[in-house]
Amino acid sequence: MSELLLKQFEVARGNFIKSIEKIPNEALDVQLEGLNNTIHWHIGHVLTVAEMMLFGFPKRSTYLPENYVQLFGNGTKPADWPEEVPSVETLIGQIKEQSSRIQEIPVDSFTEKLPKPFLGSETFGELAFFAISHELHHLGQIHTSKLLILNK
Repeated sequence: MSELLLKQFEVARGNFIKSIEKIPNEALDVQLEGLNNTIHWHIGHVLTVAEMMLFGFPKRSTYLPENYVQLFGNGTKPADWPEEVPSVETLIGQIKEQSSRIQEIPVDSFTEKLPKPFLGSETFGELAFFAISHELHHLGQIHTSKLLILNK
């Protein structure tokens, strides 16, 4: 079962990367009416939340700058961003690097109980499954945004 989780991450993340690399630059920072976030934000959010869930960011992981929580964490939006934010190219590079680290997670760790239940998950494997679902949800948001932006 644990190997299946890693395979699922590989497939989901591969589809995520393939999809975002095909989006034209002019669509990345368009804010659609009625939505709080842009495609650029969704990309950073997926990266940041996966790092939080799987690697304990920002307390136990130093692979991402700490300000990513303020830029891409839950409840954030591009309207509140400071002048400087990481480029989509930077985020894609970090997502690819994170993918490699995900594949190195020991399969035995997926059966470990969490110190306390989180988001309905009691084991690290359940939390990892939630992270996959979260990523695919945002991929759907990205896909819909891209279609709406490019077909105006």
